Amino acid sequence: MAPNMELAVRKSFPWARRVTDRFHVQKLAFEAVQEIRIKHRWEALDKENQAIDDARRDKAKYKPEFLENGDTIKQLLARSRYLLYRRPHNWSESQSQRARLLFERYPDIKDAYELANSLALIYDHTKDANYALTKLAKWYEQVRQKGFKSFNTIAHTFQNHYRTIANYFENRSTNASAESFNAIIKAFRARFRGVRSIEFFLFRLCQIYA
Repeated sequence: MAPNMELAVRKSFPWARRVTDRFHVQKLAFEAVQEIRIKHRWEALDKENQAIDDARRDKAKYKPEFLENGDTIKQLLARSRYLLYRRPHNWSESQSQRARLLFERYPDIKDAYELANSLALIYDHTKDANYALTKLAKWYEQVRQKGFKSFNTIAHTFQNHYRTIANYFENRSTNASAESFNAIIKAFRARFRGVRSIEFFLFRLCQIYA
């Protein structure tokens, strides 16, 4: 979605149908969920520090609140990071318990997580571009109604790239093969500790991988 990449593609492949990779769109959604979690974690840290100061002033011992799984509030928010990137059916038993406690205490995190998951389901189960645009428009409206500031970035992304995002659903194209070959080139370059002659490097690359 970077403007410089779009310009490069336009010039190099003028007749190509450009596709915004689903990975980058979904990544924005799950990062928005993490932003809400991090905001609550900072608030929990502030409350804990304030409680410690109050206990010290009263010459008492600070006792944090422990949840049924043994986590404190601060630990609950810190340890929930990875489960918010995963689908519910991929959670372990301890992650399921932690998610339940997290969503009970922070319903806004639950709403944001469900929004991110519903976007993933659109990508998983939609194969028609026009139908996908309709579903994405409804999803965008849900985001607007929830009023999450952390989802503003992805909302603007849909406004600016809706056509190339919808192009994914025509052939379900991704840049996975390009990313894989890019990793091969980087590993090949690393084996020789850098490249002195670009022309000779490209020649060797073509001879081996073309």
